[in-house]
Order: sequence, then structure tokens, then C-alpha cells
Amino acid sequence: MSFKRILTSAFFFALFSTGSFAQEVELKESEKGVDFYFGGKKVLTYQTVKEPVPQGVKEAFSKSGFIHPISSPSGQVLSRVQPKDHYHHYGIWGPWTRATIRGREVDFWNLGDEKGRVDFSHILSKKVAGGAAELNVRQNHIDLKAPESERLAIEEDLRIKLKPADKGRYMVDYTTTIFTKIPGGILLDDYRYGGGIGFRATEVWGDDNSTILTSEGHDRKTADGTEAKWIMVKGKTDSSEGQSGILFLSHNTNKAHPEPLRVWPVGQYNGKGNVFIEFCPIRHESWELQPEKRYSLKYRMIVFDGDLTAEEAEAYWRTFVK
Repeated sequence: MSFKRILTSAFFFALFSTGSFAQEVELKESEKGVDFYFGGKKVLTYQTVKEPVPQGVKEAFSKSGFIHPISSPSGQVLSRVQPKDHYHHYGIWGPWTRATIRGREVDFWNLGDEKGRVDFSHILSKKVAGGAAELNVRQNHIDLKAPESERLAIEEDLRIKLKPADKGRYMVDYTTTIFTKIPGGILLDDYRYGGGIGFRATEVWGDDNSTILTSEGHDRKTADGTEAKWIMVKGKTDSSEGQSGILFLSHNTNKAHPEPLRVWPVGQYNGKGNVFIEFCPIRHESWELQPEKRYSLKYRMIVFDGDLTAEEAEAYWRTFVK
């Protein structure tokens, strides 16, 4: 074995040695949904009830079926819902923006248009075993303009699985499987938003106190529209290390992998509270969903305080896809 391969193997062993995975995980139901605990702290909630909208905001913007808050291991909240600039943004979520169904355009993303929406339906299973907490839910994609018998356009089985990582970090597997029973199928039209996994970050982060890096070396100025295996978002927090973040990994079996990205540019909304990223598999090419056929997308998040290097990010991705 070459000296380089020995060093690489040693790095992987140090990064993923199970000896560092000491933090316990728990799963508890609450009034809003299902809470995941890591090391005694609530770090993630999947919301099963509709989030009320602020007074004066259209009721159509209220929804369920999303992750918020997601917090760093030290408890720093990293996500945001219902920002004034986009009331339909909900922490971590992934509705499709443009779909063609029986010749009609349906939008599951822009709730205010009242053409479509995605909501929690029911819990399929939940368990804590082997040092991991896992929740499986059904989400319904509703075509609000369709005849009553055809309103259920897409059924989605979403798996959220949390387990410890190294260095006090934790990881979350986010696996979405979609299928339709609509005769003739559905075309998920190519568009710069929609599907995959989207993340609206805390209002604290903006141009001057957060950074973005992709597997191909792009930063926030150049990442939008590029393709990546992973994208890392980190910014200033009140953690003892001064910053926290999330590394998003795209599996190599995903549609259009390495996946296209939507990343809001520098300067958006005066540079304040303007961090949004998304893996968007239909950004450059439409996707045909045939009736009764199941399609899956797999993502993993590494949630951390302090720093996480590009070399570590690449190692996490290689472990995810091996």
C-alpha cells in the first residue's frame, strides 16, 4: 500500500471511528410534531401540524410537513420559517415548483398562488435503535385545481434518520420517495427552484457573517446554477466556537447527480437574512414520473459547531455513497 493510501485510510478511520460517537439520540412526540434529541438537547423537529401565519397574511401560506427548527449540537437554531420576503419558505423542505398534470401547470411551492401544496399526512413509523432515531412519514402533494378524485397528485414517503457523527457533530439522512397514481403520469418541469432539498437559513446570517462552499470550489458568488456533490453553509452563531453550520450531501444515485444548485446571490435583500440554498435536480432537465413507479432522492446533512474543512466534507460524502 502506498504512503498516500495509508494516510487516506488513517484520515477516514480518525474521522469515522465509532469511539467518538458517544452522544445518545431520542425521539419524542410533541404538540407541533416529532422532536429529535441529541446529547440531551432537542436539535430537530419535523412539524406535523400547520404553522399559523402572522396576522394579515393569507391563510394559504400555513403548512405542515417540514423540518424546523434544526439546531447545531450546542443548540444554535440554524433554520427559519415564514420570512416576510417568502412566507412559503419553511426551514428544510422540498416541494416541486412547476409540474405539468393533464396539460395544466401546477405549483406545489408557491403556496400563495393556491395551485398546489404539500402537507403532512400521517406517520408511517418511528423508532430508536442501534444508536439512531428514525421517523418515516407520508406527505401529500395536492393539486388544488384538479377534480376532487385527482387532487392527490403525488404521494411522498419521507425518511428522517438522525445519528451521531464524529467531533460532537450529528448527521441526518433525508430520503424522499415519490410516486403518482395519476393516469398518464406527471412531468416535473425544469426550473431553477423545486424538489430535492431546500434550506432557508436563520435570519441572523447574511452576506457579511456567513459563507458557502461547494464540492467544486464555488462560493456564494459563483455557486448558483453549478453542479455539486456537496454544499456547506456556515455562519456566525453564539456557540463557544463562534460559528455553526450544515454540510448537505447529495447521493450519487440521485437524479442529475452531481446535482444542480440554486443559491441566492450576494446582495439579495440588502445582504441581510438572505441565505437560501437548494439541491434542485430538475433545474436543467425535466423529470417524468410514470404512474405507480417509485423515485427516490437521498441526502445527508452533517450539523456542526465550529469549523468543518473541505477535506472533511469530501470524506463525509465518500462515506455516504460507498
